Amino acid sequence: MSLPHPTTTTTASDSSTTTTTIPINLQPLPHLTQYLPDLQTHPNPLNQNPFFHPSPLFYFHPSSDVVLNNDNLLAYHRAGPRERVFFDPPRVRAAMVTCGGLCPGMNTVIRELVVGLWELYGVREIYGVRAGFRGFYTGDPVLMDPEMVHDWHKKGGTELQTSRGGFDLDRIVNAIQDRGYNQICGTFDRSQLTFPRKSFIKIWTIENTIQRLSGGPNLSSGVARAPPLHQVVLPLHVNSTQLNLADNKFVFLAALNLPGTTSGPKAKHILRHNAVMVFARVYIIGGDGTMRGAVKLFDEIHRKKLNVGIVVIPKTVDNDVGIIDRSFGFQTAVEMAQQAISAGHVEAESAVNGIGLVKLMGRSTGHIALNATLSSRDVDCCLIPENEFYLEGKGGLFEFLENRLKKNGHAVLVVAEGAGQDIIPRTDAQKEERDESGNPVFLDVGVWLKSALKKWWDRDHPDELFTVKYIDPTYMVRAVPANATDNLYCTLLAHSAIHGVMAGYTGFVAGPINGNYAYIPLEEVAVAKNPVKMADHKWAWVRSVTNQPDFLRS
Repeated sequence: MSLPHPTTTTTASDSSTTTTTIPINLQPLPHLTQYLPDLQTHPNPLNQNPFFHPSPLFYFHPSSDVVLNNDNLLAYHRAGPRERVFFDPPRVRAAMVTCGGLCPGMNTVIRELVVGLWELYGVREIYGVRAGFRGFYTGDPVLMDPEMVHDWHKKGGTELQTSRGGFDLDRIVNAIQDRGYNQICGTFDRSQLTFPRKSFIKIWTIENTIQRLSGGPNLSSGVARAPPLHQVVLPLHVNSTQLNLADNKFVFLAALNLPGTTSGPKAKHILRHNAVMVFARVYIIGGDGTMRGAVKLFDEIHRKKLNVGIVVIPKTVDNDVGIIDRSFGFQTAVEMAQQAISAGHVEAESAVNGIGLVKLMGRSTGHIALNATLSSRDVDCCLIPENEFYLEGKGGLFEFLENRLKKNGHAVLVVAEGAGQDIIPRTDAQKEERDESGNPVFLDVGVWLKSALKKWWDRDHPDELFTVKYIDPTYMVRAVPANATDNLYCTLLAHSAIHGVMAGYTGFVAGPINGNYAYIPLEEVAVAKNPVKMADHKWAWVRSVTNQPDFLRS
């Protein structure tokens, strides 16, 4: 969709044409040039890529190619390749990390990031950070290439490993700088800059110029030009007491043992900004807690004016991220949830007064439970966080289940993990408890509901048979490989993210809006929610399929 900003639209009535002005608000997207105005641009490497044949309309224009959100008439920059890029691929060092819980498709996203960076843009320095945010400062990254990740899309979980918490902003930013993922802008004395304990620095000399001050290679011109893609690992002995950085030019005075130096003396060299610095891109795959951390990371990188691109690919199996159409892995989760519902239905049908109780993922939203209910058609009642319910009295859950058991002899009850949390008894300490991501710790609604059902039946029907079969497929749902639809979706998300960062955008999320892929400011997505709309036709459809009550007290 290409629109000017602002714009007007024209609508036609039956007998005349009416012009209606609709304000289109194009959301500003953070860009590296907002705080690094002197960054150079390069022709997009896709021009020379044998897999592409760019036409005049192949590249998107940042000011006119937008995606409109019909809910609020906000427009976002359309995702896709730009004609000019702000990173020279041989100088890119990209890092990617997975955080939080598991979700189908995580390995696919990693794979497609690696393959996309390698095959589309020719990036060769691609690192995976293990064990979530804490992996930036507690371990060594793993160098990845397409051969390593070629079959990762067939595996569940994440090969990079993940964890919750561990977000230490200063240590993460320092680790990013120490490992050469970024360009340092500022003035530091020796005590403020830390190097790896082994005192080695890697210098990627891609068409680099090393200017000799004294000693060193026997060159009359005093200039040595290294061949492309030549890597030198040099013992480092810092002689200078200060690193002087001005006008974005990095000058580093050190004593180095260079290959080719005569009779082994140490040669002093100046390694200039365009010779040693590598650019960074950080790809973060995570949910709401991860995005809150990513906002802080982006703000700190912005404050320090580092040449580091930050992009987040939202990972939440619950599909509770706002603005975008859906999260990756969601459709796979719904598919797997149906298997659990089918098992619960068999168990319930095979017992006298049997109830199959299935707890599905969904802390704050009930999208998995809702969609699995609609897909299965075996569910008698669906309980989600957005719809409060009660147990006793007229119109309550117990009354409904009793009528359903009298009619059918069995019932299937699906409950999202976040449902009913306000009516589960808990201590004051339990009310204040938080997990490592800062989220409230939920009590197990499935275990509580199973106990409540048994107590109710024993009280009201002491001489009748009754069985509750409780199924919790949480780890089965989230640990499986992505299905075909989600695998394709993960590929599009990864490639959209790559194109965006190469174009110099930072602090953004890649995702579809109304079926069109867009770049959305990270701060917006971090606070946006995607609850089930109780007034929407989809929830009405659920109630028409299950005939369950609305649980509204008269």
